[in-house]
Order: sequence, then C-alpha cells, then structure tokens
Amino acid sequence: MTRGTAILFSLLLSLATGPAHAQGSVSALKGHNSNAPVDVEADRIEVQDRADRAIFSGNVNVRQGDMAMNAQRLTVAYAGGAGGTQIKRLDASGGVTVRSPSETARGSVAIYDLDRRLITMLGNVSLVQGGNTVNGGRLVIDLNSGRSTVDGKGVGGGQGGRVTGRFTVRDSGN
Repeated sequence: MTRGTAILFSLLLSLATGPAHAQGSVSALKGHNSNAPVDVEADRIEVQDRADRAIFSGNVNVRQGDMAMNAQRLTVAYAGGAGGTQIKRLDASGGVTVRSPSETARGSVAIYDLDRRLITMLGNVSLVQGGNTVNGGRLVIDLNSGRSTVDGKGVGGGQGGRVTGRFTVRDSGN
C-alpha cells in the first residue's frame, strides 16, 4: 500500500475506559464498552508478525465507541494464541490526543498497558474537562479506579516540572 492511502483496520481490542476527571469525579468513559470494535485509520501500516506488533504511521486516528485517539504513530503489541490475537499494549507518539465526550487529554507520548489497565501520557500533558485544566509532565490514568494523577515528571523520568491548574468556580448567586 502506498503512503497517503488511508487504511481502515478494525481490531477487537480490550480497551477499557478513558481519562478521568482531575477533580475526582468519574470519567465520562467509565461505562465504555471495551469489547466494542476499534477502528484504526492511518496513512501506512507495517505488520511485524515475528515481533508480534503492527505499526501505524501518518495521521493515525483510533476510535472505539465514544473514545478517540489521534497521533502521528501507533505501535500495537500483541500476542497470538489458540484463542486468537490478544492486544497487550498501545504506544502512541507525535502529538497524542485522547478524547471522550467531555474530556480531552494531550501529551507527546501515550502508553496504554491493557493488562495493568493504565494509560500513561508524557511530555507537556494537559487534561481538560469543561473549563477546568490541569497541566504537568506526566498523566497516569488508572482505569480500574477511574482516577487520574498528574505530576511534574517528564519524558525520561526527570523531576523538572510542576503541576499547574485552572479551575472554574460556579457563581453562587451572591
């Protein structure tokens, strides 16, 4: 297939829920159907079957139900067996965005570990819900608890940054 040709590739992934709110409430994706088909569209795909991975590159768009992810590159690590192919991990890079109907998370890199049910985003991360925004070096989304943690650690594990946030305040009418 030539570069520039969009490839629609449907996978059945065991993706769980998406990012949770920084304020401690439950993510809009908490009830997300992780058994729904996952559509991946990219300019190019390279399957490295001996290494048990597929690499999508160029304007990568991923959609499962109400969750969407965009990046420049996506590596899908999988294991084959008698029961079929099982997705183990998704690594996205190049301006990664993860969206739900009410939340958007952005970072340079995202690692989704399906076995541990964690999404880790690194590099100038932001988590936005409505008028609320939290920024930092690393965002970890625990899909089991629905909690998100933002800290100042960046790519390579460096400590260098601080967490910042802007939160809307409801008018109490006074």
